[in-house]
Amino acid sequence: MTDYIIQTPDLREDPISQIPAVEVLINLGWEYLSPKEALKLRDNKKSNVLLEGVLVPWLRENNTIYFKGKTLPFTEGNILSAVQDLKDFLYDGLIRTNEKIYDLLSLGKSLQQSVDGDIKSFNLQYIDWEHPENNVYHVTEEFPVERSGSYQTRRPDIVLFVNGIPLVVIECKS
Repeated sequence: MTDYIIQTPDLREDPISQIPAVEVLINLGWEYLSPKEALKLRDNKKSNVLLEGVLVPWLRENNTIYFKGKTLPFTEGNILSAVQDLKDFLYDGLIRTNEKIYDLLSLGKSLQQSVDGDIKSFNLQYIDWEHPENNVYHVTEEFPVERSGSYQTRRPDIVLFVNGIPLVVIECKS
């Protein structure tokens, strides 16, 4: 008589889908951030979904003003204003709010800045659509987000960021 050992399969999400998905993304070039690192880049605020520790330096390094033969940086005030514009979206219905965010991310933000005494508007880009290699790509897992007006959190399994901006949320199922 042969003894058969019946082994119950591991149906938890982590080993079946989440870990392999993260591994694929890392192999595709996405830089892994542990949940602790991701929270630190959010100023340790679960209500903040932007990785400001990534976004602010990227905006500084990848946005310049070309005016009258000069190349100048955006002011720190304009950089911080651009970040605040991403954070301050008032809910105007799902479709309208998504359209506004899409327009901001795809078209950029026009910001006024004084150059040699002239106040002009210059466009700041959140994502380099023409040269994707200039962007920075991060992946993290178990990304807790605090709900507005509450301490309750939602925790997506995997979140993908471009320049510190969350663009993709993945829920893994076993």
